Amino acid sequence: HVAPEAYVGGPIALIKEGDSITIDAKKRLIQLNVTARELAARRKQWKAPKPRYTRGVLAKYMKLVSTASIGAITDGDL
Repeated sequence: HVAPEAYVGGPIALIKEGDSITIDAKKRLIQLNVTARELAARRKQWKAPKPRYTRGVLAKYMKLVSTASIGAITDGDL
């Protein structure tokens, strides 16, 4: 799992079409082969996407749910 997710501005949000990515299962590695300078430039340009749902149960869920890497739960403070 890659976290934080793209929607919240995690590193996966900075990937662009054509980027080289190294995946090594033995080393448990996923690596974006882009320079730190390029990633910094992309981060400056990044904008959070508009929510797909702004009303109703799905909008409420989006506001309450945690990331998938910690269970995608809504009662994390309990």
